[in-house]
Amino acid sequence: MKQLLIIGYIWPEPASSAAGSRMMQLIDLFLEKEYKITYACPAKFSEYAVNLEEMGIDQVQIEANESEFDPWLKKLNPEIVMFDRFMMEEQFGWRIAENCPDALRVLDTEDLHFFRKARYEAAKNNRVLTKADLFSKEAKREIASILRCDLTLIISEAERDLLIEKFRIDRDLLLYIPFLVPQERTSQSENLKSFEEREHFLFIGNFLHDPNWDAVLYLKQYIWPLIRKELPKAELHIYGAYATQKVEQLHNPKERFLIKGRAKEALSTIENYKVLLAPLRFGAGIKGKFIDAMLTGTPSITTTIGAEGICGIYPWNGEISNNDQEIAEAAFMLYNREKRWLKAQKNGFKIIQNRFQKESFSTNFFDTINRLQHQLSKHRQRNFMGAMLMHHTLQSTKYMSLWIEEKNKHK
Repeated sequence: MKQLLIIGYIWPEPASSAAGSRMMQLIDLFLEKEYKITYACPAKFSEYAVNLEEMGIDQVQIEANESEFDPWLKKLNPEIVMFDRFMMEEQFGWRIAENCPDALRVLDTEDLHFFRKARYEAAKNNRVLTKADLFSKEAKREIASILRCDLTLIISEAERDLLIEKFRIDRDLLLYIPFLVPQERTSQSENLKSFEEREHFLFIGNFLHDPNWDAVLYLKQYIWPLIRKELPKAELHIYGAYATQKVEQLHNPKERFLIKGRAKEALSTIENYKVLLAPLRFGAGIKGKFIDAMLTGTPSITTTIGAEGICGIYPWNGEISNNDQEIAEAAFMLYNREKRWLKAQKNGFKIIQNRFQKESFSTNFFDTINRLQHQLSKHRQRNFMGAMLMHHTLQSTKYMSLWIEEKNKHK
């Protein structure tokens, strides 16, 4: 069997985050092609993580800066190694290059971390994004990782275009592959709850993710007071994994602003609500909450950053605005006008059908992988910058790692 090694940043939690769902979608693609998968991760196992062993996947706990990884890796001898975020490539990429030089090295960015951080800095300082924000230390680290890999999976067209146009990354190193929805789930279900059967607004998102915390605070301070004046009986329910005390303290029944905690299952939670309210002021990638909303026929209200990379040429399944009052007015209209609500719902299904069908991307994904595997030497020769970066990584990161390992022995 063909061997795939995934080096995970964390153990996948699809019920907790869009990143966990994304990883499981990629895993499913490889399982369908009958790959033997090993998922190795240095993080502590979470009670909310998927039991991969039940899917026939080997789960292996690994540690950074440990040479014991090398003989294990040589024995496994994977044809493909996929890094879950650039931090894992930084830690383990040189070991893969040294011990399995013929393995195809694939990076799954989840989203561009430097892009998200740049937007955060701009939002924090209440100014527009600048080149200085983009050309950061984080950008140098993440783009170096992209260049060292043979292929990088990009979840958003906006991020792909940013890498090509602003950073001059070769198109052959990038592959756009968004969230993947099986064909049978892309058609509108007859079992969806109707406009009359639904009530209230919701927000959902993992609170380990800064954009979600910022959006909830923004809702509490600026947006929800405006909505409450017009819709005094409506409630806003906040769901999310890993809610901290600062999140819990926003719970206020008198204001009908209710912190609900972790949702057991996103889709079955979202389908009960009339509108998803998620005005994200910074972030990157594709926000899974909006895909889930579309699948459950739930219109959503967000910002241009929230909607980025999702609808393409198609109208949004609700409203997009970056203005407090306009967001509140959009909420009134969607909540009260059934015709407008139904049109938004149909827009969502059109987006899913035309932009996120799994079958539209899976064939090209494996065609690209097979082509690169058969032309790996030529592909790497064309990527001289990547080869140069890998050479210096082997000289610097390798010996830093060995020094840390030796130091740890004498603690």
